[in-house]
Amino acid sequence: MTELQRLSQHVLQGLSLPQKTLSSAWFYDDEGSRLFQQIMALPAYYLTRVEHALLRDRSDELARWIDPDGRPLDLVELGSGDGEKTLSLCRVLHQRGIDCIYRPMDVSAHALADLGRRFQQQLPQLAIAPVLGDYFEHWPVVSPQRRQVAMLLGSNLGNFDEDGAVGLLQRIHAMLRPGDALLLGLDLVKDPYILRAAYDDPQGVTAAFNLNLLRRLNRELRMDFDLAQFAHFASYCPLQGTARSFLVSRTAQTVSSCALDHQFHFRAGETIYTEQSQKYTPASIEHLARRSGFINTQVLTDAQDWYALAVWHRDAGPA
Repeated sequence: MTELQRLSQHVLQGLSLPQKTLSSAWFYDDEGSRLFQQIMALPAYYLTRVEHALLRDRSDELARWIDPDGRPLDLVELGSGDGEKTLSLCRVLHQRGIDCIYRPMDVSAHALADLGRRFQQQLPQLAIAPVLGDYFEHWPVVSPQRRQVAMLLGSNLGNFDEDGAVGLLQRIHAMLRPGDALLLGLDLVKDPYILRAAYDDPQGVTAAFNLNLLRRLNRELRMDFDLAQFAHFASYCPLQGTARSFLVSRTAQTVSSCALDHQFHFRAGETIYTEQSQKYTPASIEHLARRSGFINTQVLTDAQDWYALAVWHRDAGPA
């Protein structure tokens, strides 16, 4: 199935549900990737800054946890973006003399092009093998003599509910071999005012990012969304530890798609659920590792306990 066919199927199903839903996985066309880079620089969006600082300041410690015996190593990053967050870890691995191949995977050609330029300028000695496309369809073949370390950073796991997250983690587990590792970036539960502000900036960049999804559907599925008739809405539920984003129909309206030969009707105030971002506690991190078959080896946090980097290993099995 082509990407356009997958998008068509997803939109037809998602916009036909009682609670209309579109997956955040479709945010990242080239314009969506550019807007997300702007979001990461916003004062209220702490996630990127704190994760970058952890990767920079604890990179020696991380390198020891993910590759304790200095074996040749393949870093397989799922959803790498422009690679800025991973550069410091790659630099430390190179300085430690580890034979490392960095395999960034992303659906955005724009992001991978930026990544290639950044690494060429700042760490040209490192071997890089970028992959454009879906993680599991294009998972690289790694020599049995090399350890694999999969990386899922940027709190991307939080886009799934618990069952969805476990399903994704189990698929990653199946791609790894005994002794391989997974490095996860996970946002932690904290002051709900801080969390809500991260998803509803006063500059309107997050709103533009959310609305760009409709622009993509207009372009790729020949839909006729009027972006002025939809608004971004963000919320955070402390009871569930979940931030959610929606697009709200400002009026009763009908949206058509020539490509799908279908119409979708909206009531005034009706929402499209576009994104969730789950926040974690130490107990929920341990619970996720157990459910998905990993050993929770180490969890590193910043001084404020706002964010965590978790190192999980696939069990090496009996000797």
